[in-house]
Amino acid sequence: MENTIKEFKFSIVVPCYNEANAVAQTVEEISQTLKEWNNEKDTKLSFEMIFINDGSKDETSTELSKLTEKYKSLKLIDSKVNCGYGASLKKGILASKYDSIVITDADGTYPNERIPELLKELENANMVIGARIGDNVQIPTLRRPVKWLLLNYARWMSKSDIKDLNSGLRAMQKDKIFRFWNMLPNAFSFTSTITLSMHIEGLTVTYLPIDYHARIGSSSIKPIQDTLRFFSLVLRTVMYFKPLQIFGTLGLTMLILAITTGFIGRLLLGEVPDVIAVSLFSTGSVFIGLGLLGDLINARKSTTFL
Repeated sequence: MENTIKEFKFSIVVPCYNEANAVAQTVEEISQTLKEWNNEKDTKLSFEMIFINDGSKDETSTELSKLTEKYKSLKLIDSKVNCGYGASLKKGILASKYDSIVITDADGTYPNERIPELLKELENANMVIGARIGDNVQIPTLRRPVKWLLLNYARWMSKSDIKDLNSGLRAMQKDKIFRFWNMLPNAFSFTSTITLSMHIEGLTVTYLPIDYHARIGSSSIKPIQDTLRFFSLVLRTVMYFKPLQIFGTLGLTMLILAITTGFIGRLLLGEVPDVIAVSLFSTGSVFIGLGLLGDLINARKSTTFL
């Protein structure tokens, strides 16, 4: 009996900004991993590596140009202006020719040898995320409390069991990316947005525990600004898909406050504080109405889409 050849077709998209010291190592790691995988019995790979130089100020562009001569599967998109992490991913995805997309970083932080596992799992999922919950996770101590708070905030808001909100190592089906294309930002929050969107929309998201290494070079993340942006992003994304959950919660809280205020005022002062109670009640009713209207619009869009 003849063995069946299993073929994998995929595009690996890697955004780069000031990664001259690490990009060659990243290309070599990915290439070696795929070479070993392709040599396995009954396995055939068709792939491309797309590296996007996002207006780097160092020698990243020069390094990548040299690497394209050595690695025939490597394609370079050379942006002269810095457009952002998400914008770079979008450029790479639009330029890709395969339906399975893998993204990773060029700074040496992610274990790219796990890419084959991600792609194998993608056959049964819409997105597979390398969750940074392995035995060796090198996240700066000062960032850990903020990441914990952000993750649990996202879980609470989305009502989803999210393991890693913004991991940069993941495999995705291209058609599912395009489903949310217009709402995916150009900044670092690209990965957070698509994680939340797929969970909220009920798509299949699988997590694989991975290690996370100390990065090579300096980070371009702005801790305070980007953290506030992430919290705002979670609220906006959940509100986009489930407006009644947000507005309804606010409205119900105000209705309860209105009733409580009236009861306590009557009990302690002998009269109901009309202005406060009525203001809270009317505002709460407006919020609930907005939530219902938003849900109706979403339902109409979904019906139209189907």
